[in-house]
Parts: sequence; structure tokens; C-alpha cells
Amino acid sequence: MNIKYKKLTDKEIDIFIQMRINQLREEGATENIDLIPELKNYYKNHMADDTFISWLAVDEDNGQIVGTSGISIVEKPPYFSCPTGKIALLSSMFTDKLYRRKGIATALLEKIVSEAKARHCGAIQITASDTGVLLYSNFGFTKNSNFMQYIL
Repeated sequence: MNIKYKKLTDKEIDIFIQMRINQLREEGATENIDLIPELKNYYKNHMADDTFISWLAVDEDNGQIVGTSGISIVEKPPYFSCPTGKIALLSSMFTDKLYRRKGIATALLEKIVSEAKARHCGAIQITASDTGVLLYSNFGFTKNSNFMQYIL
């Protein structure tokens, strides 16, 4: 198995979107709308203004994308631990079942963390699935008990 890592481009958007939908299904999301148009619009717009960055893992033997990652850069008013106000929201961390437990997710996470640092983000946040908690904890992520959400 030969894995190479590359940044997401417009050329891979459709495959990336399908992997994102597979991830959401695997996590138990209720599929009650066609999410493809909204995802395509989001990724194209935010890749264009560099507020969404993704790294992919590609099996060089067959050319298949086997892992995905992504960060969305958002800005809040600056605060003491984040004077730039920039936060990276981690999403789309997904590895094909046949390629799990081979270090791919960790390698993708390293690349995406470097992207956040290069953009002067003060923190990276994620709402982790049960299966992702170990990966993020081992990497150094800590739980924040203050996170709350109001669904509109």
C-alpha cells in the first residue's frame, strides 16, 4: 500500500462530497434532504476564498481517494488565548474502512493542523464522533465542557 497526500482541488470535489455523505451516514445522520448541491456550493465558494482547506489520502496503486480531512476558517472577536480571532473548525475526517488503523487519519490530521497554524488560527475545534475521540485525544485535543448548541 502506497499512500500519497495531496490538497483537494475542484477535480476531486464530487468524490470528496460522496465520501462526506458516506461519513455522515456512517455516523448515523438522518438523511432527509439532497445535501449534494449545498455541499458543492460550500466547498467551491470556500476553497476559492481559502476558508476551506482539505488534504486527501490517495492510494497510489489504484488512484482511489481513501481518506479526507478539512478545516473551515472562521473568525470571532479576538480573545486572550486567540488574539487573531481565527478558529479552524475540523470536519470531513474520514478514512475508507479498508484503510483504517494504518496511520492515514493521523497523517491527514498533521497536515490540516499545519494548515491551521500557517493561517494563524488560535485553536482547532471539532465535534468528534465516538470513533474519532481516540484519534483526537492521542493527538492532543482536549474536551471543552463549555460547548453548547442551539439548533435553528
